[in-house]
Amino acid sequence: MAAFPWHARSRNYVLESDVYKLESVPLDFGDYHPLKPITVTESKTKKMSRKGSTSSTSSSSSSSMMDPLSSVLDGTDPLSLFAAAADPVTTTASMDSIRKKRDKDDSSAVGSDFEQWSSKRGEILARYTTTEKLSINLYMGSEKGKGTTSGSAVSEKVRTRLEELDDLEEGSQKELLNLTQQDYMNRIEELNQSLKDAWSSDQKVKALKIVIQCSKLLSDTTVIQFYPSKFVLITDILDTFGKLVYERILSMCMDSRVSLSDNFSPETVNDTAKETCLNWFFKIASIRELIPRFYVEAAILKCNKFLSKTGISECLPRLTSVIRGIGDPLVAVYARAYLCRVGMEVAPQLKESLNKNFFDFLLTFKQIHGDTVQNQLIVQCVEIPLYLTLYSPAIDWILQCIAYHAPEVLLTEMMERCKKLGNNALLLNSVMSAFRAEFIAARSVDFIGMIKECDESGFPKHLLFRSLGLNLALADPPENDHLQILNEAWKVITKLKNPQDYINCAEVWVEYTCKHFTKREINTVLADVIKHMTPDRAFEDAYPQLQSIIQKVITYIYDFSLLFSVEKFLPFLDMFQKESVRVEVCKCIMESFINALTLEDEKRLLAALINGFIKMVSFGRDFEQQLSFYVEARSVFCNLEPVLIQLIHSVNQLAMETRKVMRGNHSRKTAAFVRACVAFCFITIPSLSSIFTRLNLYLHSGQVALANQCLSQADAFFKAAVSLVPEVPKMISVDGKMRPSDVFLLEFLCNFFSTLLVVPDHPEQGVLFLVRGLLNVIQDYTWEDNSDDKVRIYTNVLHLLSAMTQETYIYHVDKVDSNDTLYGGDSKFLAEISKLCETVIAQILDHLKTLGKEETLKRQSQLALYFFNTILAHGDLRNNRLNQLSVNLWNLAQKHGFADTKTMVKTLEYIKRRSKQADMSHFTDFALRLPLQSRT
Repeated sequence: MAAFPWHARSRNYVLESDVYKLESVPLDFGDYHPLKPITVTESKTKKMSRKGSTSSTSSSSSSSMMDPLSSVLDGTDPLSLFAAAADPVTTTASMDSIRKKRDKDDSSAVGSDFEQWSSKRGEILARYTTTEKLSINLYMGSEKGKGTTSGSAVSEKVRTRLEELDDLEEGSQKELLNLTQQDYMNRIEELNQSLKDAWSSDQKVKALKIVIQCSKLLSDTTVIQFYPSKFVLITDILDTFGKLVYERILSMCMDSRVSLSDNFSPETVNDTAKETCLNWFFKIASIRELIPRFYVEAAILKCNKFLSKTGISECLPRLTSVIRGIGDPLVAVYARAYLCRVGMEVAPQLKESLNKNFFDFLLTFKQIHGDTVQNQLIVQCVEIPLYLTLYSPAIDWILQCIAYHAPEVLLTEMMERCKKLGNNALLLNSVMSAFRAEFIAARSVDFIGMIKECDESGFPKHLLFRSLGLNLALADPPENDHLQILNEAWKVITKLKNPQDYINCAEVWVEYTCKHFTKREINTVLADVIKHMTPDRAFEDAYPQLQSIIQKVITYIYDFSLLFSVEKFLPFLDMFQKESVRVEVCKCIMESFINALTLEDEKRLLAALINGFIKMVSFGRDFEQQLSFYVEARSVFCNLEPVLIQLIHSVNQLAMETRKVMRGNHSRKTAAFVRACVAFCFITIPSLSSIFTRLNLYLHSGQVALANQCLSQADAFFKAAVSLVPEVPKMISVDGKMRPSDVFLLEFLCNFFSTLLVVPDHPEQGVLFLVRGLLNVIQDYTWEDNSDDKVRIYTNVLHLLSAMTQETYIYHVDKVDSNDTLYGGDSKFLAEISKLCETVIAQILDHLKTLGKEETLKRQSQLALYFFNTILAHGDLRNNRLNQLSVNLWNLAQKHGFADTKTMVKTLEYIKRRSKQADMSHFTDFALRLPLQSRT
């Protein structure tokens, strides 16, 4: 290939600086100034307290509430009075045995991986609270039938009980008004206790009437935001009633002290027990109102086991259909939730009925946005976003029951149904909360697409991204989707104006960032949190979430040297300004630190402490004593590499402080002192293990030597760096992960080239001996076959050589004569530079030629344009051969359709603008020779 002589264009850096500097334009800011405080206006709407938070009211109420499920069987067991002929001690012991077996059997109906309703109870009571006044009907009771004895006539007993059952309809109840939430909960507890008292005193009809009365409360939505908590309280009573009825019938099945087996069949149940069981179902069937009839029957659904093998499987679909008669969609969805609760307890295998229950709900879902509901919300001054959150506990529970051990195909079906309903955000949120995290994570990108299409007016998108983030904390999405998922989520999160909304969402996604990304991304996220939570001291209301973020960060960054190198970690800690919280956070960090500490960690910890001490030691202007201290420290801590690195930096700083004191004019004494500093560094650097640490310290120390006019020492540093380049491995460890080294090598060499511009040639080493030596090393270095870094380095060499041909260099080192002064534009010097340029260009063109294969044409196009831009910036295009080479490169970049059209157009426009400048008229003809080709 024919050589292409390089002709660098002549540069006047001072004139260029004046031409291209930014024009100063006076601006009238008016009232605006970028440093003025930002005023944030928060629009206050009624909203639920965040998940997990508790008000004083809710916390006190929950602590005072007794758990009816744990207190049902406390004290004297009323059922032990049955079968009076049996020995009471033996009977009681036998019943206890039965209960233990049955409770064990019930708990094993579903696996331990199924989250029980009891775990959600406290959360719902804490979240759905109200300050509005409530009302309740209390059963006053009558004494009818209390004196009935076993010797009474049957007809009289039946008549008395029927009168008691009707008594509820005849004013035997008292309405209590203007109750606070705590008063209301206390009254519900009173009803619960009344139920137990009535049952223990054998007043079964009274107990039934109490349950009916409580069930009726579930049709009342006058204080709608309290409804989920009311549901929890009332269904506790229903659960108690269901257990009492089941145990009474079970006790009747005992014959001669022999209990039923765990998996008894209806055939083994005696007639008396069956008759009693039927009697309960008949009583319930006579309840006039639909809602209490449904709830009470659902509460004793398990009793169907005494009557028929198929009783439960027949009853569940019927009760599902009964719910269709409930007009209020909120009341209906909680009825469906209760049916799922008892269904999962007694027959978890009957998934078809549970699925039918949910699909019925989907068919009536549009009722939520109907006029009846909207009018009700207007009357109660409740906004639609708040109203929709009331559905979450019920829908979440229904879907959890459906999704338990469900195949992955069911999730696909649910996603399709959500799409048909317009990607309703409420449903989508519940789907993500219910199904296995692995299923959700595998479809993360699909869910993000559905979230983006959701209508945000009713249910905010950031809550959907929070639910998705919770899943991704438990399971990993496909690796190729990691960055896309984070970008899409954070676009939404960072735009949130409300600090609480923001931190509740950001807290979840911090864990995803820590799991899948490096400290750079973690630092970016922490910076964003600081930005959002600092205005108006919003962080004071978010200490729990901020503590959670710290916990997540230290969980995944177990290397504490890496942790404290995260720039925004310490500023993040500064937000903990409450003393007790700050102490707690620091304790958490220290505990994590102690647990994570290994031998290497101990070394790093010791090194960090020692480095802090070294930085604090100062002997003032006694620089020699300071250097002696550093020499002694090196001998003591020779096995701690971070300390050696710090000592090298400290000694270099000492040399520059000496230069500053002497204002660059060293005396014989100070010149000898800085040479001693330079020698310290030159001796110490080879003992370091990290190759890039050595390279960068050689370069840095060489720069310090050059600044102090220690030219031979500077040459020694630079030659050491050149000789070290061939030892750079292909892969290096970065933040605990193996990464290709070519990016770091390219960065180092570019910095090295910038320094070599001002390094004067050694009189005994020949022209540009350092540049030649570096080019030989680059040529011999083994580059990856699919890497173009060698050519990119060569183009940077052309930048350096072009700068070296200038009459005056763009920058200098004070009191150091660079080659522009030494050679004074000597023609032999310029000829040597030209030869080097020819060699470099030949290498670049050879590499471009090897990229002519089909699979590398895109790389060829990119490199051709990259080289073209180098010639455009640094070459003299008045030279015909260089001009023709540029045209060839332009055409090669476009030849196979891989060039970016916008880039090519902008480049051509730039050339045309340059042609209008002084001494650039030749660009006009040059631009005419550069055609724009279409992709085809």
